[in-house]
Formats: sequence, structure tokens, C-alpha cells
Amino acid sequence: MEAGQLQELLREKMQGMPRKARRVVEYLLMNMREAAFRSIGDVADELGVSKAQLVRVSRMLGFDGYSQLKDALKSAVLGQVNPAAMLARVLDNRQDLPVTIHRLEHANLDDTWTQIKPDDVSLFCSKIQEAEAVYCAGWGISSLVAESLFIRLRTMGLRAVLMTRSGMTLQEQARAVKGGDLVVVCELPSFVIEVTEAVEIAKRNGAGIATITDSPAAPICRFSDLSFFVSATSPMFGSSIIGPLFLVHILTSVLAVNMGDSARMALEEQAQFLHDERIFHPVFGLKYS
Repeated sequence: MEAGQLQELLREKMQGMPRKARRVVEYLLMNMREAAFRSIGDVADELGVSKAQLVRVSRMLGFDGYSQLKDALKSAVLGQVNPAAMLARVLDNRQDLPVTIHRLEHANLDDTWTQIKPDDVSLFCSKIQEAEAVYCAGWGISSLVAESLFIRLRTMGLRAVLMTRSGMTLQEQARAVKGGDLVVVCELPSFVIEVTEAVEIAKRNGAGIATITDSPAAPICRFSDLSFFVSATSPMFGSSIIGPLFLVHILTSVLAVNMGDSARMALEEQAQFLHDERIFHPVFGLKYS
């Protein structure tokens, strides 16, 4: 069942439900991804109801029980990030795709912006500056966000390590992470077991964990000391990275200002490197700041 169909079913069935049951359905509509990946106990605690109440509401919605409802939620959520399913919907609806993408990316930026808290930005900068090494981790499309962060940190003269899937698994790489280090991990759906296990290893080794993801339900969040949430809606190719890259841009820009002279000196050194004509073609007015 697609997300739109499931949402329509929930809205239709909630009409006439008792107040407590209606509140459960409203939560499911507003937090479909979270409910899809959280346990029945976590959802019950969030709503202040019993597990039995969630089972009763599931049956009122036409499911055999909460497990079947959760499967339907998972299917709907995964369908939203499945590239083939996205393409099929675009073809079926004959959307004006460029206009749709433009609208969604603007919404991603606006929504990501509203979720950025100044205190969290300040805490992130402090953690980066205090860390012995910063590991920038990601898988698949999220690795592009991790690499963007890695490049900026290195450019500012910080000890950063890019941790992506290569000749070694992420779990193997995580074994080198130790207390005093910070792991900044970006993960957008679909969530990968290897990423979760690598973050768990780093946490167990005593490292700090900062996460960038689109939902508190992301498995990596349970190990996080600091979480940033972004909007990553896209009609094609799974998740969009515009919101996460925008967040990295803000975090590293504030960090550079907070670092003061040390960042300035590192950027000046980088600017000199970019004028090395043994590597780069001469470009008038080239700058790196």
C-alpha cells in the first residue's frame, strides 16, 4: 500500500473513533516514519497509552494487529524512498518534474532551516574543536554529505577522517575510533545495518556521536549525543541531499568564525595552494574563503 493510500485509509477510519483512539491515528499520520521503525513499546510510551490500546486501534483500522499495521507503515515509508517507485509515480501522474523538484527542494531548505537550533550549532562547534579526531561517516548518497563535511574540516586545518564503505567495512574502520574522538554520521533512508553497527562500536569505544538524519526514528539516533534533523524529500533517486549539505554549510561556516585566526590561517594556506599552477589552471580572481 502506497503512503497516500494508507494516509487516506487512516483519515477515513479515524472519523467517529473515540478520542484516545483518534489521537493514536493522528500520531500515525503525523509521524508515519517514526512509527514505522519504532517498537510498539516506544510508540505507546510516546502517546501515554498501553500496548493493548495500540493493538485495539490497529484492529479498528482493519488490521489483524499492530504488527500488520507496522508492516503497512514500513511498506509505505520505503515506497517513498524507492527510486523505481518514485519514477513510476512521476510517469503515472505526468508531473512537471523540474517544477516539482524546485518546489520540494525549496521546502527541504526551509524545513531544514526551521529545525536548526542555535544552541545545538554552538555545541557542535565545541565538540569539533575539542575532539582529537573527527570521523565523517556515511553510506551511499549520505557519503556525499560526509565527504563535504570532511573536506571543509580538513580545509580548516582540523584532523578529520573520511569513513565510508571501501576496502574495509565501516565496522572495521570504527575499531580505530577511540575516546576523545567525535563521529559525525549522516544517514538518510534507507537505513543501513552496517552504519548502525559501526556507530555502536564507536560509541562503545568512548567516542562522541553527532548524527545528521531525517527522523528521530533512524537507528543511529539511539547512540547520538547530538542530533540534527533535515528534510530530504525527493520525487526521484531516493533522498535529497540539498538539506543535509545546507546544514553542513551552516555548521562549518559558524565553526570557521568560532575558530578565528586558526581557521583564517588555514584558509589562507589553502588559497595559496589553489594558485599552484603545477596543479590548477590560472584563474583570475580565484579565492577560497
